[in-house]
Amino acid sequence: MNILITGVAGFIGSNLADVLSLQSKYQIIGIDNFDGNYCRKIKEQNIRGLLSKSNFKFVEADVCSEKSMEDIFSDNSIDTVIHLAAKVGVRPSMEAPLEYIETNVKGTAVILEAMRRNNVSKMIFASSSSIYGANTKVPFSESDSTENIISVYAATKLAAEQLNKLYHDVYGFSIINLRFFTVYGERQRPDLAIHKFFSDIMNGKSITIYGAGDTSRDYTYVGDIVSGISSAIEYINKNDNVFEITNLGNNKPVNILELVKKIELITGVQANILYKPLPSGDVIKTYADISKAKMLLSYFPKVNIDEGLTHFYKSYIQNKAN
Repeated sequence: MNILITGVAGFIGSNLADVLSLQSKYQIIGIDNFDGNYCRKIKEQNIRGLLSKSNFKFVEADVCSEKSMEDIFSDNSIDTVIHLAAKVGVRPSMEAPLEYIETNVKGTAVILEAMRRNNVSKMIFASSSSIYGANTKVPFSESDSTENIISVYAATKLAAEQLNKLYHDVYGFSIINLRFFTVYGERQRPDLAIHKFFSDIMNGKSITIYGAGDTSRDYTYVGDIVSGISSAIEYINKNDNVFEITNLGNNKPVNILELVKKIELITGVQANILYKPLPSGDVIKTYADISKAKMLLSYFPKVNIDEGLTHFYKSYIQNKAN
């Protein structure tokens, strides 16, 4: 099976490619444009081990480039697309909305069109829990309203999901939209909360908590997300005419102050906390109903927050040593 992974040098993409590359049944074409949202060297390190594998091929390319995508699809026999490439982050999206719309909406449209022209009809799409926006009903279910989005990032992910539905209805594509809930773990981006908290606490810097400290997130370990994506690949290739929207979360929200206490315990360092108002686009709580993922994908998250934070800490220390 020939798998195309967009955003392969990123946090989730590189972890996924590592796991899939261990299975000889997969040939992987990975693409990434090394977007400048964080250091290129980090992304290059993420895929360094993959470059020597016989079942992995890397192409540096931008999903917004119609010519580049057409060349990749026409030059390779692709069975299934895992579309992870995106500009990410709720707060940054409010500062640069056009950049997010360009990459996340146009980029998805370019991928879909390249698929259509080259008779590729299966895609797993990385969506986001941010689509649930300001919903107050918890846990968030796939059938809940998506009318309460409060960030540009969420709007771009919802627009991409709707494009995917159109290509399913009109062209018969099989697509699974996976709504990820606050993914963390090894190779996590340095701008995300858990990475920043570990780094700042261990370096004696203050950490910022937005709001009154009552926000909570359904932190989901990257290994569990990779397992869910792997199951989605199997499902979409065993079933015809698929269109699904499925949460991938941990189903166990953690309060932000509780998270900080856990990091203090692991590092042995007390945090110096600064409180700031909750920014525009941030939600108070995310909480995934994963009953559909359990039924559809046999998705059962295995790593709790304490284990996941310990895994991240060990990786962080090892990377600092190197």
